[in-house]
Amino acid sequence: MMEFFNGMSSLEKTYWITALIGSIVFIFIFIMTFLGGDIDADVDIDVDVEAGSVDDGGIGFQFFTFKNVVAFFTIFGWTGVTCLDNDISSGTTLIIAIIAGLLMMVATSALFFWINSFAESGTLQINNAIGQIGEVYLPIGKNRSKIGKISIKVQGSLRELEALTDENEDLATSTVVKVIEVISAELLLVEKLTK
Repeated sequence: MMEFFNGMSSLEKTYWITALIGSIVFIFIFIMTFLGGDIDADVDIDVDVEAGSVDDGGIGFQFFTFKNVVAFFTIFGWTGVTCLDNDISSGTTLIIAIIAGLLMMVATSALFFWINSFAESGTLQINNAIGQIGEVYLPIGKNRSKIGKISIKVQGSLRELEALTDENEDLATSTVVKVIEVISAELLLVEKLTK
């Protein structure tokens, strides 16, 4: 390997070392991504959440991330090596390599932003239950006397949620109900659905 570098100028060595190290780290990140590992440092923040507002809206477009910096140096190095091999001047090579690296950062950021836009948070937005039709799973006591459960489809998935009613009669299992209000983050107010 040393024989390979001995005949090169300092600039060529810099581009080659940058390209090789960037490629090795990139391959490591690529493998870890498919094995389920996470390379980016995540920060956990504890927050108090009001009823009905359990979603943070997701992350936006992120330009300066570890993956993007690795992509920049990988493309920067390989572009520099390619330009010097094609006898392009040092100044022009540097400009082309920087532009190629920045374009790769933009492309990588856009790709991850696009991929994340398809991901569902899985967080239940309890207010989405209002107006939905469900079925009593565990009996609900009349006039809010006993909490029961309903089976209801919210955000595309079937869920069992606790419920109360203001009806003057108990709501038995299999009674069809409609959600009319959210009492708290995990409790719904329902009414019997009459035909």
